[in-house]
Amino acid sequence: MAAPAALALLAVTGCDSTSDAGAKPAATPSPTAVARVCAQPEAGPAKAPAGAVTVDPGVVGDLAAKTKNNPPNTTFWLRPGKHRLDPDRYAQVIPKEGNRYLGAPGAVLDGRKKNQYAFGGGARHVTISHLTVQRFVAPPDEGVVNHDSADGWVIEHATIQNNSGAGLMAGAHQQVRASCLRGNGQYGMNAYKGGGRISGLVVEGNEIVGNNTDDWERRREGCGCTGGIKFWAVDGADVRGNWVHDNRGTGLWADTNNNDFRIENNVLEDNDGAALIYETSYNAVIRGNKIRRNNWVEGRREAERGDNFPFATVYLSESGGEPRIKARTDKIEIYRNVLENNWSGITLWENADRFCNSPANTSSGDCTLLVKDTDRCAEPAIAKAPLYADCRWKTQRVDIHDNRFVLDKSVVKCAAKCDRMAVLANYGTYPDWSPYQGERVSEAITRKQHNRWHDNVYLGPWTFVAHDPSQVLDFGRWQATPYRQDAGSTFRARDGG
Repeated sequence: MAAPAALALLAVTGCDSTSDAGAKPAATPSPTAVARVCAQPEAGPAKAPAGAVTVDPGVVGDLAAKTKNNPPNTTFWLRPGKHRLDPDRYAQVIPKEGNRYLGAPGAVLDGRKKNQYAFGGGARHVTISHLTVQRFVAPPDEGVVNHDSADGWVIEHATIQNNSGAGLMAGAHQQVRASCLRGNGQYGMNAYKGGGRISGLVVEGNEIVGNNTDDWERRREGCGCTGGIKFWAVDGADVRGNWVHDNRGTGLWADTNNNDFRIENNVLEDNDGAALIYETSYNAVIRGNKIRRNNWVEGRREAERGDNFPFATVYLSESGGEPRIKARTDKIEIYRNVLENNWSGITLWENADRFCNSPANTSSGDCTLLVKDTDRCAEPAIAKAPLYADCRWKTQRVDIHDNRFVLDKSVVKCAAKCDRMAVLANYGTYPDWSPYQGERVSEAITRKQHNRWHDNVYLGPWTFVAHDPSQVLDFGRWQATPYRQDAGSTFRARDGG
């Protein structure tokens, strides 16, 4: 699919290296698009299309009423001006299948901080384009547009801003293209569908900026309930050509049994937390992204608290390749990305105490995609094959290659703990019936699960962490036995590059 016309292209510089003689330089990344759609939104039709129903901003509730009184597959054209729903908090538009909602230049649907939802219901194949939706007050974890996660919706050239909760929910085969998701209280989009998985999601050419204005991680410490976009149980997603920046917290966060993601040609920058978290999930390609100045707020905060964990800008937590789960790849491949002046680089992590039925599993009630009956993950069966392997999410088959990692500590303004690349786990202790106690998981993630860095370029004073947080290595020890990482990579220890 061609990139949306609204995209303004910014070429990423190549990866030529003048480092150690004979070493292989990383490949040049693909051009990366910056979707500047918030400042330059594409205008909608200035006149009503033939056969469209015209909606009057001077009549309160006109959009919902006309939707109710017209058949499926109707096109609605919203005149310029501020459109309002009835003042009841639950008043909303309930589309019918195939409806299209087109905004004229200057058309705004305004919730006035009174209405909770803008568009809801279960109708399929609804299109919303060239419309601004703002100032709705959805509760936490709920969304304003496509509140009920109906399937097949297309949201394009829309501006969804300054709402509470999530600006947008997602259903199967939803397309979100060339839109501005800005300044929403919790998420720009919450890709979650109660009671089912989401498949075939496309997120392309959007600007996702300044979300989590209500700072939910502070209000619910450790909730994992924020992000520019949060993905839950999505099976097949293409996330490409987006500009994800200046969000409070994580930029893109895939959490719990996601599978088959392609995250490519995005610009991820200036997010307070990680640019990307891929957690308890499977099979992904992460390529051609420009990733810069992320995690300065959260990484610095944890370092100042004395935490020695390698908080990174790309964080894979209990996530890896799994050939038994159908996808377009059977590993997690991270390549041809440029990571520049972030708080640390890539961390591969596996919590030894996190598995199905463990009290330490923060995705409470969920099990891996390999075990349908969670109750099977109990003693004594969990201590033996196949459940010993299948009852836990494993960071395995991760291939990190042909990337460019640049760090200038004078830019990041850090003295320590901002310079790490890591593969590690904790010492297993909990619960007392766990078969993963001790160093079993640390040994597995570091040496046995086919996690590999190679053919990368490093510019700056990088350090490396392997096995557990206490093992901080220089580049020579990282490449040597027993770790044998970054074969074919180049390294220049000076700041910057």
